[in-house]
Amino acid sequence: MAELAKILIVDDNPKYLEDALPMYGYEVVVATDGIKALKILSKEADKIDIVLLDVMMPNMNGWDTLKSIRTSEKTKMIPVIMITAVSEEQKIVSGLKIGADDYIVKPFVLPNLLARIEAVLRRSNWNKKEVKSVDMSFTSDEPIEELTQREKEVLSLVAKGGSNHEIAEKLFLKEVTVKTHLNSIFKKLKVSNRTQAVLLAMQMNIISE
Repeated sequence: MAELAKILIVDDNPKYLEDALPMYGYEVVVATDGIKALKILSKEADKIDIVLLDVMMPNMNGWDTLKSIRTSEKTKMIPVIMITAVSEEQKIVSGLKIGADDYIVKPFVLPNLLARIEAVLRRSNWNKKEVKSVDMSFTSDEPIEELTQREKEVLSLVAKGGSNHEIAEKLFLKEVTVKTHLNSIFKKLKVSNRTQAVLLAMQMNIISE
């Protein structure tokens, strides 16, 4: 049986990817800043197949972490995908010159990231383990429509485990109205269930944990 690809997630808010990627056949390790990431890589460089590296982090940012990865003999060949905010997009070219293999801009939809992970792994001649193909029926080219304030309130209560009935009571709404809001949320975020909606909303900072 093929081994799973092992991804190092370097992000100070990793919950979305940490929860989501294993559902698509990946093993994950998490570091919440660049310093912790380099410590992990110093011990497990031969076990890490790809790094997802956020740009804005405390202690050591993504750019400095990338430079350290590329200057170390142990880690210089490990593929790195940078995760950047739209406001940082002008720095992407510099990041690619430093040695990033690809980048993705927040907010993103998960299938687009999965496609980039698969493509980078294949480009790096990674074939000893399993790369799980995913349905790419939609991409980041499709804009994610902004949620209304009421929809954010509903989704925040969903994240806390509230049922439709409990949410309705809390917000002084009819239960059927809560269902309508949830259907609208699913459509806007391009997801099919509550868990996916909550995970994506946390990753996009629409709601907090």
